[in-house]
Amino acid sequence: MQITLSQKERMLLEDQKSHEQICIEKYSNYANQAQENQLKQICKANEQAERNHLDTINQLLSGNIPQMNQKQNQNATQNMNTTVAAVSNISDKDMCSDLLMTEKYVSGTYDTTIFEFRDTQVRDVLNHIQKEEQKHGEAIFQYMESKGMYNVQ
Repeated sequence: MQITLSQKERMLLEDQKSHEQICIEKYSNYANQAQENQLKQICKANEQAERNHLDTINQLLSGNIPQMNQKQNQNATQNMNTTVAAVSNISDKDMCSDLLMTEKYVSGTYDTTIFEFRDTQVRDVLNHIQKEEQKHGEAIFQYMESKGMYNVQ
C-alpha cells in the first residue's frame, strides 16, 4: 500500500532513520569489543534487528507500508554514514550502560513519532519497532542484572 507523508512525518522518520543507523553502528562495534560471548550474541542479534528497523523506515520514506512478516532487506545499510567512533578498552558494563541508555532514548522517540502519524497502519508499523526496541533494552537489562552490573533496589 502506498502512502503520502507530510513534511513533519518525513522529518520524524528521518530522525528515526538516523537513530537506527547509530544503533547498528553501536551494536556492531560493541559485538567486536565485548569480552563475554553472551554479550557478543546479544549485540549481534540486536544489530540484525536494527538493520531490519532501518529497512522498514526506508520503506516508509519511499511511500510504502511494509509487510511486517516479510523478510527485511539488509542492503539498505550499506551506504550509511554515521559518526559513532569505535572506543577501545571499554568495559562490558560501560557498553551495556551505553546500549541501555540508547534503547531507552530510541524507544521514547518512537513514542513521540507514533503520535504524530495520521495513518493507523504506519502507527502500527512504528509501534512494532518500538516494542522490539523495548525488547532489546530488556535483553541488555537482564544481562546486566544477571552479571551484577545493574542492581534493582
